[in-house]
Amino acid sequence: MAKKYYAVVKGRTPGIYFTWEDCRKQIHEYPGAEFKGFSTIEEAEQFIETRTASDTVSGNRDKMDKGVELTERENDDSYPVSTDTHLIAYVDGSYDHSQLRYAYGCVLVLPEEVITLNGSGADEDYVSMRNVAGEILGSEKAVLWALEHGYREITIYYDYEGIEKWADGVWKANKPGTQRYKAFIAEKRNQITITFKKVAAHTGVKYNEMADMLAKKALGIS
Repeated sequence: MAKKYYAVVKGRTPGIYFTWEDCRKQIHEYPGAEFKGFSTIEEAEQFIETRTASDTVSGNRDKMDKGVELTERENDDSYPVSTDTHLIAYVDGSYDHSQLRYAYGCVLVLPEEVITLNGSGADEDYVSMRNVAGEILGSEKAVLWALEHGYREITIYYDYEGIEKWADGVWKANKPGTQRYKAFIAEKRNQITITFKKVAAHTGVKYNEMADMLAKKALGIS
């Protein structure tokens, strides 16, 4: 029997499940449950990414219909800030097919300043992952920066859920790029505490939007 991967977009815990029983637990009697089965994990990942992006656009339209300004969050000073031992980082990725290059943007929120990092790459093991490759690279750069500057803990804010789920083993790392990323996080967790927090893409989260612009700038498409 062919292997199936179940992508749950709306359920108790959205994500990719490797058995029907695990999937059923997430959707059974869950109002508005949304899921789909695929023969490859890549297709399942793409389905979740596409549906998440679609929901984000719909959510933004709903806010505008209700007269809620999306710029409201940009003026909010309640974003978390790093301490002497705990670094706060926002990461995002971009991709340009004409160059076959991916790029990352990274924003480090310190008490007295905001530090920005960006860069690009063209490793063939990562190019096929497009902008996700950039977000992976940004996460790695943030961890390395934290270690170089003596932090004992880092929280990485991201918008593509694979950044956390590959690192934590919730999603199986099938591609060379995701396998390397999972190994990188596992190794660095022996030196620093790494936690992840998801933010919705393109919803006015100031530092996430900044990371996105930095990634595009690294490709010359800003």
